[in-house]
Amino acid sequence: MILEAIDWSVIIIFFVISLVIGIVIAKRAGSSSSEFFLSGRNMPWWLLGVSMVATTFSADTPNLVTDIVRKNGVSGNWTWWVLLITGMLTVFVYSKLWRRSKVMTDLEFYELRYSGKPAAFLRGFRALYLGVFFNIMIMASVSLAAIKLGSMLLGLTPIETLLIASVVTVVYSSLGGLKGVLITDFFQFFIAMVGSIWATYEIVNLPEIGGLTNLITHEAVSSKLDFLPDFSNTETLMTIFIIPILVQWWSVWYPGSEPGGGGYIAQRMLSAKDEKNALLATLFYNVAHYSLRPWPWILIALASLIVFPDLESIQRAFPNIDPSIINDDLAYPAMLRYLPSGLLGIVIASLIAAFMSTISTHLNWGSSYVVNDFYKRFIKPEASEKELVNVARLSTVILMVFSAILALYLDSAIQAFRILLSIGAGTGLIFILRWFWWRINAYTEIAGMVISLIAAFYFELIHHRLGFAPIDESYRLVLSVGITTVTWLVVTLVTRPTDSTTLVSFYNKIRPAQGGWKAFLDKAQSEGHEIKEGTESKMTIEIYMMVMGCITVFSTMFSTGYFLYGKTQMGFVLASIALSGGFLLSRGWKKMKFETEND
Repeated sequence: MILEAIDWSVIIIFFVISLVIGIVIAKRAGSSSSEFFLSGRNMPWWLLGVSMVATTFSADTPNLVTDIVRKNGVSGNWTWWVLLITGMLTVFVYSKLWRRSKVMTDLEFYELRYSGKPAAFLRGFRALYLGVFFNIMIMASVSLAAIKLGSMLLGLTPIETLLIASVVTVVYSSLGGLKGVLITDFFQFFIAMVGSIWATYEIVNLPEIGGLTNLITHEAVSSKLDFLPDFSNTETLMTIFIIPILVQWWSVWYPGSEPGGGGYIAQRMLSAKDEKNALLATLFYNVAHYSLRPWPWILIALASLIVFPDLESIQRAFPNIDPSIINDDLAYPAMLRYLPSGLLGIVIASLIAAFMSTISTHLNWGSSYVVNDFYKRFIKPEASEKELVNVARLSTVILMVFSAILALYLDSAIQAFRILLSIGAGTGLIFILRWFWWRINAYTEIAGMVISLIAAFYFELIHHRLGFAPIDESYRLVLSVGITTVTWLVVTLVTRPTDSTTLVSFYNKIRPAQGGWKAFLDKAQSEGHEIKEGTESKMTIEIYMMVMGCITVFSTMFSTGYFLYGKTQMGFVLASIALSGGFLLSRGWKKMKFETEND
């Protein structure tokens, strides 16, 4: 693609603003590790919510949605739409609990909830595994998407792409800490949304497309529009709809969509001013992530079916691109060649923003694990705040260097990456229950982690070598979840529970709903332990709000779709349901209970 001076000007200005933000905030961010990783626990919901949305808009997200739509139609997106259930569970049940814990990272939770050497092992091991190994793999995959975009849009080599984008990201991330990341995310979010919506308008109105009506009625597109998969196609129905809804959302751990919250989502909740701001931040994130953002990507994906009906047409349009990386996901950047000068610069800047917001969050999040849960906990507990900040900045640079190096070789590591994504299968229920069932202990989590790892390696590397017939990926997930869940349940019941002092301390601090704690609390009180009175979680109203939240967001998303399809009657029906859901949420909000910082 040929970029004009105005396009390059937009891109350069974008880089300069991102860099200046980090430099301006550097002094305050370096005052303490709490300031560097949690911005002093004083962030408003709107800034945190926008940051969550910006972070989950990775450079490869539009490509992924395009790949899904071209292969399985709009309904194929249920593989990630279903995670709204996880998100709303986090909003109304777990956001308050995380903020109430006042831990620095979600890994610090282990020694708040469990006791002894098993708790310390869990914290230290997962600090290195998630913060370094897993985190580097995720950043490498995002960097690989940036390499593809840089090659197709700018004609850059992989090393040139990584050097340009990574250096600026590392500078503002290492200097500005979480606050620098949040403010930069806020700026980058609006660049990304403007670029995405404007690009969609231009592409839909290309002469080749002929406007929205012609797009929707085109023979290459009309069969891809359904929101639900074909119920007569049992295999497709099971893999992209039934299994995700029945199993996937609660059973699998994945950054940004952890059952019970966690990772950088927990980091945002922990940095909120109070419980209300933590809840509102995650609510805004889920509404924007599912209701506002998907449709521009979906429309461009549908348009690409007309302009590039097959992979050969993409290859012909970009003869210099390595044929080995030509796939349906490249149809999204391929469509950008039709954008006018100026807008092309904004869209490219928006994709760079998507890359930088994701990478900067993972750098800060991973560094928080390295510093708080490994270096300070196990290496040098007496380290000064200045030293901790310096270690944080150094680890930020090191994480970026290793992820960039791995990205250059990632094609040979795809199988290993799939294993990484599957090793959490079956552990999600632990993260959901550990707040509400006193019997869960450190051995529960260790067993879940080990068995899911063994199951992942078996199904990925060993099963087919033993001569067994291959198992579809979705059914492998169900088997892994079943095996892992049964194992950790047995281990939970045959091992000793966490000691009573730790459990009482945890309950008094968090105040979860009493249901799964009642037997323990009765026993603890009879033994002389003091159980403090406070604002307990009200599970009934929280689950009600979770359900209403899902109905409201899904209705909003599908109502938008029907309006775009020209089916106004169904659009108004679903819009009415969405408005009713919003009204019921506002009524339910009055029944929610929050603790203040002084409680």
